[in-house]
Amino acid sequence: MSEVDKTFTGSIAEVYETYFVPLIFAPYARDLAPRVAAASPQRVLEIAAGTGVVTRALRALLPPSVEIVATDLNQAMLDVAAKTVTGGTVEWRQADAMALPFGDASFDAVVCQFGAMFFPDKAKAFAETRRVLRPGGTFHFNVWDRIVDNEFTDVVTDALAAMFPDDPPRFMARTPHGYHVVEAIARDLRDGGFGEAAKIETVTEHSRARTARDAALAICAGSPLRSEIEARAPGKLEDAVQACAAAIARRFGPGPVDGKIQAHVVAVAR
Repeated sequence: MSEVDKTFTGSIAEVYETYFVPLIFAPYARDLAPRVAAASPQRVLEIAAGTGVVTRALRALLPPSVEIVATDLNQAMLDVAAKTVTGGTVEWRQADAMALPFGDASFDAVVCQFGAMFFPDKAKAFAETRRVLRPGGTFHFNVWDRIVDNEFTDVVTDALAAMFPDDPPRFMARTPHGYHVVEAIARDLRDGGFGEAAKIETVTEHSRARTARDAALAICAGSPLRSEIEARAPGKLEDAVQACAAAIARRFGPGPVDGKIQAHVVAVAR
């Protein structure tokens, strides 16, 4: 068994929480949660909660009396998330952002961290979000900016293109970083029924890992990119991680490594 296989014998959700969350998601959870908490909501819905990085940040900021309902399409993610939140209650619900199982005007705020890029019909998902918001409530979410502004992911994508020149794995560029045009985001919000102009702020943060290999493991083996690598070269995931780790080390040093990450942070009122 390779080192990569030994590392990832647990569930994908556990891998995601251990490696990917601290690399790129935690910095933006620290940015997003205070934006939600500033309006003192009494009932908050989280969409695409994943393993709960924003949920934890919200629970730490909001009074215990505030109700947080955290949803995700993937139950395995929620199972991991439920083990990580302390200090107040959270209701965990498996739910599809395209058809939210809640009544109209049920929440003071809705928050979604790095989930909107995956919505099959973004305007429809935004319409569902607006439906469950109370009048005057705010939808807060973020999406990744261009891949070239997210250094570790960009380096990994280029390294894999060199490894698979005839059919490069492009998941990261295609999906997580494929919804970065602010005019398209604003249009989809309007099409979803949000009449207020969205406030869209581009926020730059730092992505840090203990070693170049940890960063490569997070991206290659802790995301759907893993499936694209394995489809092209079964049994060669470890080779891909090594190639990407070497590319990160060449640019940033072997570790600790520190790279730029950048996202658009959006707020729009109902």
